[in-house]
Amino acid sequence: MTEGDMEAGTALLLAAAPAGKGCLIDAASALPPLAAVAPSALTGTAAATVIELADPAAPQTVLTRIRAAAATNGPLSLYITGQLHLDHKQRLMHLALARTTPKTLRYTGLPWHWLTSELKLRRPGTTTVVVDLVADADAWQLLGVEGLAVGYGTRLYGRVQPPPRRTVAAPAYVTAWAAIWRSGARPSLAHLHEQAAARAAVEGAVFLAVDASPPAVVPGYGAGAGHGAPPGFHEPAPAPYPGTATHTGESVPAAEAAAFRAEDHEIESPVPVPPAPVSGAPRSGASRTVTPRTGTPQDGAPVAGARTTEAPADEQPGHEPRPYEQPPHEPPAHEPGPDDPHPAILAAARAGRYTEAASIVALWESEAIRLHGPGSAEAVHWLEVRADLARLARDPARSCAWWMAAAEARLAAGQRPEDDDVVAAVDRAHHQWEQLREPAAAGSLAPALTELRRQVPGHREGALLAVQRRAASLRGDTA
Repeated sequence: MTEGDMEAGTALLLAAAPAGKGCLIDAASALPPLAAVAPSALTGTAAATVIELADPAAPQTVLTRIRAAAATNGPLSLYITGQLHLDHKQRLMHLALARTTPKTLRYTGLPWHWLTSELKLRRPGTTTVVVDLVADADAWQLLGVEGLAVGYGTRLYGRVQPPPRRTVAAPAYVTAWAAIWRSGARPSLAHLHEQAAARAAVEGAVFLAVDASPPAVVPGYGAGAGHGAPPGFHEPAPAPYPGTATHTGESVPAAEAAAFRAEDHEIESPVPVPPAPVSGAPRSGASRTVTPRTGTPQDGAPVAGARTTEAPADEQPGHEPRPYEQPPHEPPAHEPGPDDPHPAILAAARAGRYTEAASIVALWESEAIRLHGPGSAEAVHWLEVRADLARLARDPARSCAWWMAAAEARLAAGQRPEDDDVVAAVDRAHHQWEQLREPAAAGSLAPALTELRRQVPGHREGALLAVQRRAASLRGDTA
């Protein structure tokens, strides 16, 4: 008998959605099937307490229930069905409640970081979060960048889908979990996720499977192909679906994973363009830690043409390296250890599961900030991993923005402009900027990159001049 079997578990069933036209998912319909499941199945323990919250209206009430459940010593399982919205003023994710409207979101919705703040106090490996969510357009875009964070040491399984067209979505993923349990089957959570994902596949849905200790990708499903993927993402060729995912943490070559993990890896590539420009060191938060400069022309509006599927210049025949480009590097000789999350992140990214990869990064990034501080080398490392995720997704605008954020964070932490790590971050930002073929996207990033290049001219001559000349050309000026 395991420790989890000896302890009493707690299951919190939360189903919430606005009434009326703002409803995107029939969240409450998930509760009867889950309530019909044996409590021991919901928690994985012999004894269990089940708490139901059906269409709650007050965020403080929900927080009180979550806090009480999180304070228990035994295993905790949260089943959350509902819809995510983005607060435009603070750029924070909220779970909509019964009385939530677009104008009252900040006061009537449950901030997602309230949930993660309570869970991060729990013993790692004792908490499981299962979600079946619909995200509005702005929240969907942000999820593609930052993933869905639930905190270090917390398992996350779920489905997130974009807003449905002229209909209300059904919580098919969570109800599939309930149906499998009611059949008498008791598969592992990873296999349960696979079976539920097979039954709940819909166009554009992202399936998340993030283990807790260490965070890793179990065979799951990501954005997949088609126009339903988060805006700005490279859409890979369709993979056989479901149950035949070809990329897992084990399938990534050790040298390739080590290259991804190394701080001197080279760059190039996508994700939705972030909101308003912010500079400086990364900030602590539940799921947001830093917002890179992007040159967004309007609040929430993506930079036009930020996405490109064209092969980077340094991969094209006859390319001659420019002075500011990084030379190829040799991967470290050592292989990743058992607790190294980088192979799993790389596997998810190469399989097109960018939201899943970003969720793993968010988990490790939040733990680095908690343990070492927002300006620490450990936290900055995860900014650079985000930048490389954007490269793998072939979004040079996003990658450039994250590399600039990493460079600024290093400078804010006291590193010198001539330090190799600072120079490398600016060189990579510059390199990604050169991959942008759309004038609007390149022009929006040019001022921030020019300012950064003045501070960090680099070890090779001509970098600042190259930025200034291209920036002038983009403005239509004469050189």
